[in-house]
Amino acid sequence: MRQRITRIDGWRSIGLVSLLSVFALAVQGFHPCAEDGGLYVAGIKKMLDPNLYPVRPDFVLAHLRFSPFAATVAAIARSTHLPLPSVLLALYCASVWATLYAGWMVASHATESLTGRCGAVVLLACWLTMPIAGTALMLMDPYVTARSVSTPLALLAVAWAMDALNGSWRGVVMCALALTLAVVHPLFAVYGLATIAVLLVVGAKQQSVRRWGPVALAALAFAAAGVLQAIAPPESPAYVRAALTRYYWFPLRWHWFELFGLVAPLALLWLLGRLRASVGWRVLARMALLLGAISLAVAIVFARADLSTHLVARLQPLRCFQMVYVVMTLLLGAWLGDRWLKHQPWRWGLLFACCGGVMFFVQRSTYPASTHFELPGRPPGNPWAQAFLWVRQNTPKDAVFALDADYIAHAGEDAQGFRGIAERSALPDYSKDGGEASITPELADAWVAGQTAQRGLDDQTDRARSAALQPLGVTWVVLDRNSATTWHCPYENAAVKVCQVSIP
Repeated sequence: MRQRITRIDGWRSIGLVSLLSVFALAVQGFHPCAEDGGLYVAGIKKMLDPNLYPVRPDFVLAHLRFSPFAATVAAIARSTHLPLPSVLLALYCASVWATLYAGWMVASHATESLTGRCGAVVLLACWLTMPIAGTALMLMDPYVTARSVSTPLALLAVAWAMDALNGSWRGVVMCALALTLAVVHPLFAVYGLATIAVLLVVGAKQQSVRRWGPVALAALAFAAAGVLQAIAPPESPAYVRAALTRYYWFPLRWHWFELFGLVAPLALLWLLGRLRASVGWRVLARMALLLGAISLAVAIVFARADLSTHLVARLQPLRCFQMVYVVMTLLLGAWLGDRWLKHQPWRWGLLFACCGGVMFFVQRSTYPASTHFELPGRPPGNPWAQAFLWVRQNTPKDAVFALDADYIAHAGEDAQGFRGIAERSALPDYSKDGGEASITPELADAWVAGQTAQRGLDDQTDRARSAALQPLGVTWVVLDRNSATTWHCPYENAAVKVCQVSIP
C-alpha cells in the first residue's frame, strides 16, 4: 500500500511539474541567441562547421575550453540529424522541467505537506527569471547555456545529499553522480560541491560538527581565496581594463539596491529558519544562509577592484547566491502554500497572476523588439536579428565584420549576438567579448584593439572607418540606419544597414 501511494505521489509530481513547466516557458520566453546564449551558440556552430569564424576564433571557443557542453550539444545535433535550433529548444524545455522537478525534490525534504510542496514549485516557476542581486545572473536564463544543465544538477545533488544525511547510500551515490555531471559548467560544479559541503556540516548529527564545522568551512574558504590571490600571475594593463568593465565582480561598487539583493535573502532565510518546521526545513535554511554569508565575506575581502590581481574576482564567488535564491524561493513558496494559499483556488490564481505577471512584464521589457518565444524555422521579429540573418545568407564565410563597439546596448537590439546568428567573424565588442577577455587574459590585447577600432563607428566618416578597420581585415560593417556613408549597402531595414567596406 505504501509503495502504491509513493507511485501515485510520483506521477502527481511529474504531472504538476510538467504543467508548471509550460507556464514557466510562457512567462520567460525563449531567446536562443541573446546575451550568453549567442556566445554558446557560436561555439557549438564552430564545432559543427570548423570553417566558420576563420578570423579570431578564440573569441568563439575560449569560454568553452574547460567545458564539455558545446561538444556534447554538437554531438547530439550530429547523431540525431536535427537542426541545431531544434536541439537547443528541446534542451531548453528539458532544463526548465528538470529544474522544477529538482525543486520539488528539495521541497519534499522541507515539508511533507502537499500544499507546501506545490507552493514551493509554483513560486519557483513564477520566479525563474528573477535576477540574482547584482551578479548579472538569473535563476534560469531564457536561452541555453552550460548553466541550464548545471542548475538542475546542483539542485538534484542537494536533494540527494539530504537523503544521504538520513542514512541513504543511494543518496550518496546519486549526489556524487549529479556533481560529476555538473562539470558541464566547471565553476558551478565547484560551487555545487561547496553547497553540499555546507549542507553536510549544518545537517550533521554530531553537535560538535554543527558548531565548529561552519567556522572550519569559512576558514578554508578564506585560506583558498588568499592562496589564489597570492599565486595569481601579474596582470597586463589591457587585462585590468577588461576586468574593470565587469563591475558586477566587485560588490563594493554595486548600487544600494543590488547590495539589498544580497542582504534581504539572507535576512529572509534567517526568519524562515526560525519557524517551527521540520528538521529538513531548518537544515536547508541554515545551509543557504551560511553559504551566502561565506561567499559574501570572501567577495568583500578578495573581490575588490583596487587589488593588484583579480583572480578571485574572476571566479565570482557571489555566484553561490544562485543556490541561496533558489532555496529562499522554495521555502518562501512552501510557507505561503501551508499558511495562506492552502486549498483556496482564488489565492493560487492570484499568486500566478501577480508573480508570474510581473516576471512576464519584465521579460517583455528586456526583449521588447523580439518575439517572446523565438521558435526554430520562424523568421526573427527583431530588425537587428533580421540583418544578421541576411548577413549569413548573403556574404562569404570568410567575411570579417565590424559593428559599433556598444551595439548590444543599442535600443531594440535586445542583446542579440551577431556571431551566433550571422555565423561570420567580427571584431571584439565591448560587452560580451569584454566578458570573454576578462576570463581569458590572453584575449585582452585583441579585445582592446577591436573595441577601440569600433568605438563610435556609426558616427565616423568613411575615411575614419577605413583607417581604423582595414588594418584589422574588416570587409563589411553593420551600421545604424541613419549613419552617413557612401559605401555600397545592399541591405537596409528600419534599424540598421549592412555595407561593404570600400578602399578610399
